[in-house]
Amino acid sequence: MAVVLVDAGGTNIGSVRYALQRLGVDAALTSDGQTIRAADKVILPGVGAAGPGMARLRELGLVELMRSLTQPILGVCLGMQLLCDWSEEGDTPCLGVIPSKVRRFTKVPSLRVPHMGWNSLNKLQAHPLLKNLDDGDQAYFVHSYAVPVCEFSLATADQGVAFSAVIARSNFHGMQFHPERSAAVGAKLLLNFLEL
Repeated sequence: MAVVLVDAGGTNIGSVRYALQRLGVDAALTSDGQTIRAADKVILPGVGAAGPGMARLRELGLVELMRSLTQPILGVCLGMQLLCDWSEEGDTPCLGVIPSKVRRFTKVPSLRVPHMGWNSLNKLQAHPLLKNLDDGDQAYFVHSYAVPVCEFSLATADQGVAFSAVIARSNFHGMQFHPERSAAVGAKLLLNFLEL
């Protein structure tokens, strides 16, 4: 099975790659369109801001390619947000393969932004990506922007208000948290993705 990590400048690429190696998969890091199109699975990692993330994909000539892929795709953290229509962060048009918007968390005195740390996952829909996930399983988050709960939400977490922790539409999937830093739960979800 050929798995590729899209080299879109995300600082979490090394840790995602290492998490996949622990599962027995050596994922190639690439920005080559032909290599991405030929892969069995594609992962779009990302840490940073929506504007620079989309600028990097445009600079590499990967925007239309990413939109046209038919194999299973996984966006991680910022990579999940880039799958959506638009991000409030920098008023950024994104890939638009999942019709939802990305919003900044509303500041609430008792809650800090960015949302950082472990949080419980709550399943909304049955999906192969969530196989063997139990309500209340914990994942590790670091983010200031989130996808509101919508018809594409598979699981939520709560930061004063519920938000999408896992989303999917067709072959496009996203995890707002960092599966590569989420211990056994993250490994289980990455393995589920590899088995799609």
